[in-house]
Amino acid sequence: MDHLQAMRVFARVAQLGSFTKAAEQMQLPRPTVSNAIQYLESHLRVRLLQRTTRRVALTPEGAAYHERCVQVLAEIDDAEALFADVANGPRGVIRVDLPERLALHVVIPALPEFFARYPDIRVVLSATDRMIDLIEDGVDCAVRVGSMGDTTLVARRIGEFEQVNCASRGYIEKHGLPRTPADLDDHVAVGFFSSRSGRDLDWEYQEQGELKTVAMRSAVSVNSAHAYIGCCLAGLGMIQGPVGSVDAPLFASGEFVEVLKDWKAPPLPVSVVFPHGRHLAPRVRIFVDWVAELIGTKTPAVAAPKHKRPRGAAR
Repeated sequence: MDHLQAMRVFARVAQLGSFTKAAEQMQLPRPTVSNAIQYLESHLRVRLLQRTTRRVALTPEGAAYHERCVQVLAEIDDAEALFADVANGPRGVIRVDLPERLALHVVIPALPEFFARYPDIRVVLSATDRMIDLIEDGVDCAVRVGSMGDTTLVARRIGEFEQVNCASRGYIEKHGLPRTPADLDDHVAVGFFSSRSGRDLDWEYQEQGELKTVAMRSAVSVNSAHAYIGCCLAGLGMIQGPVGSVDAPLFASGEFVEVLKDWKAPPLPVSVVFPHGRHLAPRVRIFVDWVAELIGTKTPAVAAPKHKRPRGAAR
């Protein structure tokens, strides 16, 4: 058994808490993963993992060994990357997660230019408005829109999105035009439920520098940016979010009408996040820098939902 490979297998099993998931991500047979752990435990003469029917957990000895393994493997990867980048340029697979509309309208159209620069990097991209678990899903980095409440992630802020309030022409014709926040009691919004809490996010606005929230009535709630826009177009309620150039035709045609212009929600921070304590491979750092540059030069579409803390949590 190759000792270095066994350490890599152990680190991945510890990270995912599963032999099966580690085998799938590393594209190894399940018995190979088990044999690697058995080899290390025999070599070290300690039990590294506590197996149960539902999950694999680190023993105290395993936790100490895992911490050193991560450090050693990171140093080895860094050393090898120095020479690999000089000889061949950055290479390998990057697994990223992006908000749906940001992926479709900003990042994916720019990927040909990225691949022209870095032809040996392969991107595995998930586009979803669901708040995934980066470690559980084996994702290297993700773009998040909104305040960060997950302390297990390291966040690099790369910009912010201005927000607007809008409604469809059909909605305005049926329900009238709200002119002040006091009118919100007589209106409905399209609900957007948080993947963290399962609750609809509140309507937000700023008044004299103070952030205020309103729990709006809604007939429908969604968890997709595309569905959010679709429901608004169907006249099912007002929405608020970062609307950019991709939606300009909707405003130009009059299908979308901006409302409550003087009572907007605060801008949403945009961050690239990655798990705390995880070593960032050079190829991942390259992608993070590229995304940061891209977001800084592009006007975003309506991006992800507003990832805020559940109602009642400390801000």
